[in-house]
Amino acid sequence: MSIFHDIYNGIQDICYIWREEMKQVFHDEGVIIFFFVVPLVYPLLYSWIYNNETVHEIPVVVVDDNHSSMSRKFIRMCDASPDVKIAFYAQDMDEAKSLVSRQLVKAVYYFPSDFDAKLNRMEQATVGVYCDMSLMLAYKAAFQTAQLVSMQMGAEMKAKLGGYYTNREAAIATKPLDVADVPIFNPQGGYGSFVLPAVLVLILQQTLVLGIGLSAGTTREKSRYGWLIPVSRHYHGLLRIVWGKALCYFMIYAVMGVWLTMAVPRIFHFPQLADGWTLLTLLLPYTLASIFFGMAVSCMVTYRENVMLLMVFVSLPLLFLSGVSWPLSNIPAFWQGAAWMFPSTFAIRAYVRLNSMGASISDVMTEYNMLWVHTIFYFFVACTVYYVQMSRARRGTLDRLAQKKQSADDVEDDSIDTK
Repeated sequence: MSIFHDIYNGIQDICYIWREEMKQVFHDEGVIIFFFVVPLVYPLLYSWIYNNETVHEIPVVVVDDNHSSMSRKFIRMCDASPDVKIAFYAQDMDEAKSLVSRQLVKAVYYFPSDFDAKLNRMEQATVGVYCDMSLMLAYKAAFQTAQLVSMQMGAEMKAKLGGYYTNREAAIATKPLDVADVPIFNPQGGYGSFVLPAVLVLILQQTLVLGIGLSAGTTREKSRYGWLIPVSRHYHGLLRIVWGKALCYFMIYAVMGVWLTMAVPRIFHFPQLADGWTLLTLLLPYTLASIFFGMAVSCMVTYRENVMLLMVFVSLPLLFLSGVSWPLSNIPAFWQGAAWMFPSTFAIRAYVRLNSMGASISDVMTEYNMLWVHTIFYFFVACTVYYVQMSRARRGTLDRLAQKKQSADDVEDDSIDTK
């Protein structure tokens, strides 16, 4: 009967800790922002900004010092493309730079005075392309348009000078291999479908760790002695404390995880190749790993602001280290090893392969198993740091009781001496 009694008391304590942690979550405005507002609103805002996937009709200014038929043909072909619009003609580069600085145009096409002469002498001519690098999509559109037009004009000139008898012969000579550019795993070739799935997975970890850290900072600041764990009869079991808090966070992020990984991609028509059960299978270890990781990190939080400085700082590096927006082959081995410390690294890789590339859960079994390794590892880390906190709280309580007893004894001795 004692075993059942202990189990019953354990469940009661877990429920009590879960209830107290849930109260603290809903009474702390900062935690509400990170647990609810940011996961709900930020993905919508970010996805809406990049919902068009690609940009069109980028305004460009032309500086034509050649004024030849070839330069005008180049300009017409660029203007006819869907990505570029010739918005201004400038007299010189100074005027063009002024238009760029005022954000009226995003790029400059410069034709030197010897552009046509070099072409007629069978020499290589150049076209200067100067782009505003503040917006990557605009830079890409302006540069690639000029590049494609130059290649097409070069092929036409080569066909005219080759002396071919038929159009078919000229086409084979100028373009012996006909390459069909089909973007796989990203049908629209856009930035949103490329990087936003990784961002959505990273948001889950970062907001969860920020909320847990903020809650821990609040507890420390409210505690008279700066303890993370309250001194109460319900907070005497290590596993009860860890599972009670984890249950609170898991119930919240079970919903937020579904919103981030299933609902948002469907709303904005991102690639959605994995079924719901497959994604839930991936979300289970990832959410648990992120919870225990956040609980371990929260023990280092002395003030509420500390966790924000820490996690916001590492957000962008974690996105690059995941290998989605930057090739893994170009990442040094040291930083690849450092990325293995974070659950988001393996979750991002698995989610992108499942949802964007159509892989099955068996294809990402390495990442899936690593998430369970993270769950187990950070569970023991969280238990260790919470045990240290419990020991400190217990020693602090005993020291205070001893000080009170000593003070009472001193007062009693003083009264005896007086008598």
